[in-house]
Amino acid sequence: MSQEPATVVMVEYTDASADVRAVFDDIMATKGIDFVPNAWKVFASHPPTLKRLWYGLKEVMAPGTLDPKFKEMIAVAVSVTNGCDYCTRSHTAAARKLGMTRIFADDGVHVPCTVLQLDGVQVVSHKTADRDGYVALQLGAGEAKAKRTPKALRGHYAKAKVEPGK
Repeated sequence: MSQEPATVVMVEYTDASADVRAVFDDIMATKGIDFVPNAWKVFASHPPTLKRLWYGLKEVMAPGTLDPKFKEMIAVAVSVTNGCDYCTRSHTAAARKLGMTRIFADDGVHVPCTVLQLDGVQVVSHKTADRDGYVALQLGAGEAKAKRTPKALRGHYAKAKVEPGK
């Protein structure tokens, strides 16, 4: 019995069926790229799987309660956890395209971060190195009805002298 690993032939755009080309075209248009990533060429060896994966991913990554950048950042974390270098690189590139970046501290250490634009932001808590042993800001954005805010959080917001937020 042969012990050779199984291989799947990548489907190139020029060799693809009309259905597969339609998915490839949607992938390129959605991602704003002019090529089909290799993973999708592999999935195209079984067109029903290609369609299910692409349109499922597209639905999950569509704007909703979580913004697309945050979803990509979650996908990066999952990809790292799963040990998939290809997925990690792909989702990192997508997250960077959506605004994830990094800054360099004075000592040269890089710190991953995301630049956000939020309206109605208020500082709810400010931690300092001297008082708390670390530096952090807790921010609230938007508005929340007081009656729908848990009692402990209402107290937290009251201590900060700000209205309950999300």
